[in-house]
Amino acid sequence: MRLVVSGGGTGGHIYPALAFMKTVREADPNAEFLYIGTEKGLEKSIVGKENIPFETIEISGFKRKLSPDNVKTAIQFLRGVRRSKALLKRFRPDIVVGTGGYVCGPVVYAAHRLGIPTMIHEQNSVPGLTNKFLSRYVDKIAISFAQSARYFPEEKTVLTGNPRATEVLGFDGKKGLEKLGLAPDKKTVLIFAGSRGARPINEAVLQALPRFAEKDYQILYVTGEVHFEAVYQHYAAAGGPKNVFVKPFLHEMQEILSGVDLVVSRAGATTIAEITSLGLPAILIPSPYVTNNHQEKNAMMLQEKGAARVILERELDGGKLAEEIDKILFDENRLEEMKKASKSLGIGDAARRMYRLAEEMVRSASGKKKS
Repeated sequence: MRLVVSGGGTGGHIYPALAFMKTVREADPNAEFLYIGTEKGLEKSIVGKENIPFETIEISGFKRKLSPDNVKTAIQFLRGVRRSKALLKRFRPDIVVGTGGYVCGPVVYAAHRLGIPTMIHEQNSVPGLTNKFLSRYVDKIAISFAQSARYFPEEKTVLTGNPRATEVLGFDGKKGLEKLGLAPDKKTVLIFAGSRGARPINEAVLQALPRFAEKDYQILYVTGEVHFEAVYQHYAAAGGPKNVFVKPFLHEMQEILSGVDLVVSRAGATTIAEITSLGLPAILIPSPYVTNNHQEKNAMMLQEKGAARVILERELDGGKLAEEIDKILFDENRLEEMKKASKSLGIGDAARRMYRLAEEMVRSASGKKKS
């Protein structure tokens, strides 16, 4: 199988694409890939490390309000379509898959115009502008949450889950915690906000340190590399509580997730895919700085299902955070109910489901050509 994959802007679009390609490669060692992204996006550096052929187009996003910049973006889109058509004709893929972000708009649309089978994947509970636009043209739409189906044509939409969720399965989380110096038999809270961290979450944790120091549970606190030095100074000044373990970043995050009892984090699509695949309860603090406020919508969806507690950033402080952690960890019935609710939202082996869908599409297109 020959596949073109496109997605960019944030890790939430890129990592599911990589997880999908990894599964394809495992199932078909002869599969060939071309990734189309942008020169300035995160995808160039991330995909570049995976030894996957990479090409670029130039594109930016439309403004939601009337703006002269949208004229420039429309011109970029048309140029992007022309460039994408040239790349597709040269590579001759069996299928083109878009995982979100502005870049996949011209790429997937160009594939549609060329008659190549197309699929998009939506990671969030509420789709972004690009996938809403592409839904009119693609052959299949893979979604991560059943709640997303109402935004797309029913006959095209398939619930696959998020391929990234597959990456965290199969690890012994207790061993992962032990490797980091934590006690594997203690209740554990993981607090993190992505690779760069988040100042409001860091401030709330520092405020709560005196309260955490008195608890029987332990906390694995990932500050983000940018904030680590400043945070660690405050942590040390507070006496460096023995049950709070401070790290700048965890490359082995997937190795420890299944060993924790509660996650405190932002509400990005990748994080939600990972915690629901493992059935982890969560306290979600959605970022208010994302497009279409999609993190809050993701978080509220989990809260409505009983899998998470949401604290809006404007309401966050150390007392509130410590109180919510205690309410969940010290109530065994609530903890178990949240685990069940979280697990009910997760879809195991999502990457393989998406691969099988792509395989069916390619086979169907091949059959039509022969007939």
